[in-house]
Amino acid sequence: MASAKSSTKGEYHVAGKYRLVRKIGSGSFGDIYLAMNIANGEEVAVKLESVKARHPQLIYESKLYKILQGGVGIPHIRWWGVEKDYNVLVMDLLGPSIEDLFNFCSRKFSLKTVLMLADQMINRIEFVHTKNFIHRDIKPDNFLMGIGRHCNKVYLIDFGLAKKFRDSRTRQHIQYREDKNLTGTARYASINAHLGIEQSRRDDMESLGYVLMYFNRGSLPWQGLKAGTKKQKYERISEKKMSTPVEVLCKNFPAEFAMYLNYTRGLRFEEPPDYMYLRQLFRILFRTLNYQYDYVFDWTMLKQKAANSATVANGGTTHMATVGHVTYLKVWPPGSASCRQFSLQRVQLIIILSLCKEGSRLQVKTLKTVFLYWVQFCMYIQFSVL
Repeated sequence: MASAKSSTKGEYHVAGKYRLVRKIGSGSFGDIYLAMNIANGEEVAVKLESVKARHPQLIYESKLYKILQGGVGIPHIRWWGVEKDYNVLVMDLLGPSIEDLFNFCSRKFSLKTVLMLADQMINRIEFVHTKNFIHRDIKPDNFLMGIGRHCNKVYLIDFGLAKKFRDSRTRQHIQYREDKNLTGTARYASINAHLGIEQSRRDDMESLGYVLMYFNRGSLPWQGLKAGTKKQKYERISEKKMSTPVEVLCKNFPAEFAMYLNYTRGLRFEEPPDYMYLRQLFRILFRTLNYQYDYVFDWTMLKQKAANSATVANGGTTHMATVGHVTYLKVWPPGSASCRQFSLQRVQLIIILSLCKEGSRLQVKTLKTVFLYWVQFCMYIQFSVL
């Protein structure tokens, strides 16, 4: 690699204080490196992009990170700028992506893990929206877990495709448009994005719905479709997505997932999503199933099992598994979550929450507000503010 500055033979530095150690990721934009602060040995991540890139996005992304700084689950930026032939972004080192962890867990998450992730993921997207931007590439690869004392916190990354949907001063929303090219990842793109409609907040939320069902099912019905060209493949994905009823996509899973998708698909272009309503759908389900919000994800159990035994029972051999750039001891994956029936309490809460949602649309907000305060009070001990 001939990037950044070279001080001694074989060593490369950026910003005069970070030494690149090894590559830990790559993408269409360039490469990500593990780097070390020369002064104190602290590890960071360095994102490099050639200044000659056909569609450079790192400087734009750096400016957006600056706007988002201070938000929970937004990586802290140490430095950004241009050095020689590269745009450079230095940020906190994070853990593996949720896609990496999904593979680590044999491509199936328990319902408890999906619900704990959903709660944080909705929060992250909502925060970005409050800053007047939409992400436009919501997918498992763009959600990372933290490390150290932040290992249970979900981070949202990769804002190269993000777009401002509302003027910060006037609060004027962007105009509805059609004939737009698909931006983002086709697998998780909203139906409107496939149809060439300008994206808005509703599209980020719909994409998250597909991500959650991907975690539940292990795959989505429109994966693995063959086509001669990328355009034809996108068309096939779009056709399959539109022809698959939500009830079929979410079959054998709790009704809340179908409710989530039906709600997000029904939003108008400029309509703000009711993030609280969507969170409470999953929080009520979580509580009804008697889960504990203890941050014990499926991969946490794998690591705990590994820690409890120095070696895996196989002739005393210890097996290692690399998740992203983090290495864990790998043991037998946990069993799938057992099936549970709807409880009367849960059905009642779903009906009330749905009625409140209709009341909100009719501008009758009092009942909904009282109900949400009641739910928050009941679950105060169970949920931390993330």
